[in-house]
Amino acid sequence: MNDDNCPAAILRKRLYWHSRRGMWELDLLLIPFLEQRFDDLSEEDQLAYQRLIEGEDQDLFVWLMHREWPEEPSQRRIVQMIVDHAETTDNSAYRTL
Repeated sequence: MNDDNCPAAILRKRLYWHSRRGMWELDLLLIPFLEQRFDDLSEEDQLAYQRLIEGEDQDLFVWLMHREWPEEPSQRRIVQMIVDHAETTDNSAYRTL
């Protein structure tokens, strides 16, 4: 059986494409977080990430730029985790996205 067709691989591909927002600033935050941290998150935090990327680009932008905070605590938590990851990780390889 091909590992690319297992449920986890299918979910990962879906999350990757939903994380590609078309807004470079968001891509630089979301893609590295997905690739480097998502698998280590708790199930609750993984679900929060999935709900986050279902949102509108404008909302994600203001949240991830710390201009506003999401109302939902789990969303605030995942936003802070994404920002912390971006601030403490060398993501220069992703600048060509």
